Amino acid sequence: MSIFIVLWAFFALWWLLWIIVALARKAFAMLVFLLVSGAAWATLCMMAPGVLGQYGAMALLIIPLIILPPMVRIITEYQRGVLYRLGRMKTILQPGFNLVFPLRIDVVRKMDMRTFTIDVPKQEVITRDNVPVLVDAVVYFNIFDPALAINKVADYAMSTSLLSQTVLRSVLGQHELDEMLSKRAELGVLLQKLLDEATDPWGIKVSAVEIKAVELAESMKRAMAKQAEAERERRAKIIAAEGELQASEKLTQAAAVIATQPAALQLRYLQTLTEIAVEKNSTILFPLPLELLRVFESLGKK
Repeated sequence: MSIFIVLWAFFALWWLLWIIVALARKAFAMLVFLLVSGAAWATLCMMAPGVLGQYGAMALLIIPLIILPPMVRIITEYQRGVLYRLGRMKTILQPGFNLVFPLRIDVVRKMDMRTFTIDVPKQEVITRDNVPVLVDAVVYFNIFDPALAINKVADYAMSTSLLSQTVLRSVLGQHELDEMLSKRAELGVLLQKLLDEATDPWGIKVSAVEIKAVELAESMKRAMAKQAEAERERRAKIIAAEGELQASEKLTQAAAVIATQPAALQLRYLQTLTEIAVEKNSTILFPLPLELLRVFESLGKK
């Protein structure tokens, strides 16, 4: 009996400690439960040796081990606990030490509040200009309301992933290939807005959507390469033609200046000889003035 009394006193003090914790946390419903259940347990233990015998009384000492430890719920900083009492949602448990009713009266579902990443599988999209492409994207989201995330949708991660695939195909199918390649940031913002609006009733916040890659067929890549090559050739020809036009305009202006001063043409001849001499060429071509030919022509007519 002395062992029974020692164990009973130990568990009674332990039960009292739990009552003090509930009082400190202002969990008044839990405090009433601990007081009532503790008083009932203490009364049974006092009556048990005479009614149930020594072994029956010792069995009652196991009750605190069955009831008290499962009442503890530790919620980490990045989690929130959705508390259900007899099947009805009661409250949201905050991070830290929490007490709940045992024996499956209270059920706690922990929800992770951190940002999740969904790697959207490659989706085959037909653009508005009828070009088939494979689009790969990433979706970032987090839970802002754990009660909605657990009560309004069975699997919020899977539902968000499937919705992302559907929205990705429908939105990108309304744009041309050039827009998809050059306006990825704008399309990502549009996808994020549409997904956020659709997942808001689930307590999900879509923070960003990034289009990682747009894959084209090999034939389309070759066609785009030919288009780029033709575009560069067109630009080169235009630049060369503009250079010829500017050169001809400058030559016209130079000819007009030289026409006013015939001696300038002779100076130009001498300057050309100087430039040719610098090159150390063995052959020198010297231009013959047309006026001299006209003199010989006039003499022949006479």
